[in-house]
Amino acid sequence: QGQLVESGGGLVQAGGFLRPSCAVPGCTLSIFAMGWFRQAPEKDGEFVAAISWSADRSYYADSVKGRFTNSRDNAKNTLYIQMNSLKTEDTALYYCAAKPRWIELLNQNQYSYWGQGTQVTVSS
Repeated sequence: QGQLVESGGGLVQAGGFLRPSCAVPGCTLSIFAMGWFRQAPEKDGEFVAAISWSADRSYYADSVKGRFTNSRDNAKNTLYIQMNSLKTEDTALYYCAAKPRWIELLNQNQYSYWGQGTQVTVSS
């Protein structure tokens, strides 16, 4: 499995939307979980969302529930997170990550692979 490749961040006004993606080249796991985390300046990393790679299970942090939505492409090689109704407090560097099982989703240390991060900036 290769390194995760993240893209799709940007600058958007409050109330706008973005759809960052996370490519998973060379994935060979039959059971795989993907997660999104974010880190704002002078803050610790925060769990955002998770999705199972081979199933239809998703889990969202309360702060983004109802506004962010996970999805995958047909080949199941790319994860997307649709970010709607963005707020200024969503401004952060967003990371995607991968782990072997659908367990301990909020534990950042359990994720083995990470993307480089993509910046999401929401202006007033």
